Amino acid sequence: MRKFGAFVEIGGGIVGLLHIEDISVSRIKSPEERFYIGQKINVMIKSIDTDNDKIVLSYKELLGNWEENIEEYNEKTIVEGIVKETDKYKNGIFIELKPNLVGLAEYKEGLEYGQKVNVYIKKIIKDRKKIKLLIV
Repeated sequence: MRKFGAFVEIGGGIVGLLHIEDISVSRIKSPEERFYIGQKINVMIKSIDTDNDKIVLSYKELLGNWEENIEEYNEKTIVEGIVKETDKYKNGIFIELKPNLVGLAEYKEGLEYGQKVNVYIKKIIKDRKKIKLLIV
């Protein structure tokens, strides 16, 4: 694994590259946040470059889309999430509810990347694919 992604053997000694941005919708700092060496995972082949012997893979494509992932959540409920990014201008904090589902909470001092927090789902705006959260 490298900071930019992970090399994945897809069979028969053939290796493809899983770029970090193809692992999760929410920002992650390294592939180790999702995987460990030797772990078996399902991936999708995004592209094959036969001229340069490169295969590009995706993991997040298999985790469901926004509409599918939001179905298990309801407004006015409290759920656990993971802090993924604190806005440097203190406008909000991105909270990952699932690997392919992120909401925005109001800024709260002292939270760190990777910290687990409980959040109250204030509003789900399906037509804009947004979730408004409140850290409790």
